Amino acid sequence: MTKLTHLDDAGNAAMVDISAKPQNAREAVAEGYISMSAHALEAIKDGAVKKGDVLAAARIAGIMAAKKTSELIPLCHPLMLSKVTVDFEYEEYGIRTTASVRLTGQTGVEMEALTAVSVALLTLYDMAKALDKAMVISGIRLLTKPAVNRAIGPRHHDQRGGGAAKAACSGSSPTCLRPYLTYGNWTVFGRRYYR
Repeated sequence: MTKLTHLDDAGNAAMVDISAKPQNAREAVAEGYISMSAHALEAIKDGAVKKGDVLAAARIAGIMAAKKTSELIPLCHPLMLSKVTVDFEYEEYGIRTTASVRLTGQTGVEMEALTAVSVALLTLYDMAKALDKAMVISGIRLLTKPAVNRAIGPRHHDQRGGGAAKAACSGSSPTCLRPYLTYGNWTVFGRRYYR
């Protein structure tokens, strides 16, 4: 069984000692999704949200959050990040958000990428909540961690969706509905949602 690195031999929480690790180029990419009403989505696209530029605010929030990760997650190391990007992609029912973090250092930046995308999505919600309080944030996950030459697969989502649900939601099947409509009865599976 793999040992948890943030526990010492007595089971106490402990920061991992990375002093002997080499300096390497490291990068991590994470994504998440926020679904919303057509009205809210169009308002964001048109720049018609009263609070201002929604995507600009969310981008800055995500970048700031990546830099503050060690202050939010207790056992994360303070890191000198080289680059943080936060990007947005409009989709039919919402906005997909992707965060990429890079540095040259002794530990990875997956928590920084996940924190960046989480706070960016929360900021999207805050900026547009006057238009749609039923928005749903979902699918936050690590996509890649190239420092170890590994892409993070959909195994966690597979456990929740199930093969039958996946088969039932191929292509443009009408069983794939917006999650916020009846979210309590739906399960996230990758980029689609199933009963």
